[in-house]
Amino acid sequence: MIRKVLAAVLVLIAAAILLVAVWPQLFGLQDAPIIAQVVSLRGLDIAIALVLVIVIALMAAAWRGGRRFLGLLVVLLLAFCALSVGILATRGFGGTDSSPKAANNVTVLSWNTEGGKPGAGEIARLALAEHADVITLPETTHATGLAVAATLKAAGRPMWVYWAAHGTIYQSHATTLLISASLGRYTVDTSAGDTSVLSSIIARPDSGEGPTIVAVHAVSPKPAEMLNWRADLAFLSKTCAGSNLIMAGDFNSTLDALESLATKTGAQFGECSDAGLAAHAASVGSWPTMLPPLLGAQIDHVMYTGAWKVQSMRVLVDEDNAGSDHRPVVATLTPAS
Repeated sequence: MIRKVLAAVLVLIAAAILLVAVWPQLFGLQDAPIIAQVVSLRGLDIAIALVLVIVIALMAAAWRGGRRFLGLLVVLLLAFCALSVGILATRGFGGTDSSPKAANNVTVLSWNTEGGKPGAGEIARLALAEHADVITLPETTHATGLAVAATLKAAGRPMWVYWAAHGTIYQSHATTLLISASLGRYTVDTSAGDTSVLSSIIARPDSGEGPTIVAVHAVSPKPAEMLNWRADLAFLSKTCAGSNLIMAGDFNSTLDALESLATKTGAQFGECSDAGLAAHAASVGSWPTMLPPLLGAQIDHVMYTGAWKVQSMRVLVDEDNAGSDHRPVVATLTPAS
């Protein structure tokens, strides 16, 4: 009798853990320590669960007396996998868009370069290949940004360069933003606030026309940085507002954490929509490059408000050997009107 009660309790505990892991939003735990990290890697979670299914099935074959208990665990794990796959499928596994770029479209390239490891030449090559109009480069110094801009100018695509950092000790503290000269001159708005540990940039058009552009770098949700991480997301969600804004960079968060901060019906973050979700590509991992894309987390995003809609969005998997632990993401936005 005691064994049956104990087995029932263990099954209930396992069911509760798996339910929290598959949809922590149900309990408001999407930004809780450990849970935030676990839920961001849904693809990897599924792979681990399937390995556990095999191990438990082998145990059940060898232990006749525990088959009912172990069988229930297998059922729970398979249900967890099915629900997780369903969530990922609704967000999309990516695709390509061969539509030609229109003159009034804006292509946004975002790449956390991990201290500029790919080098200015590779960043510029990619920007030219993708016809980027806006380039957000978390963990990239001003010097690297200027070198990228010089190459782009020589190729006939001049860019304004903006840069910010809370400190100059670590290259990871720097964020660089490049904006095509064809979009006009911009000025960085330092009065609007900033993310807590790593710098973000808010640039507004001098003419008052065109989109406000925000280059993002939120701190990662490490145990010692959870409060700063939540504060960064809260600040960015308030910033992601207005009729004409484009925000891109390393949010260090998947949609699981971001969607809880939506302030407008149909939005995924603040008043913004997520380009990855709109393009059905939000389940392709942009980090880390050491994992296959479908096992990683899409923590690099392009967001936009109502003046824009998505033509395409892709996570670029061809740069995995470039040096950074992040994959670049590129989105082409077209005016909603």
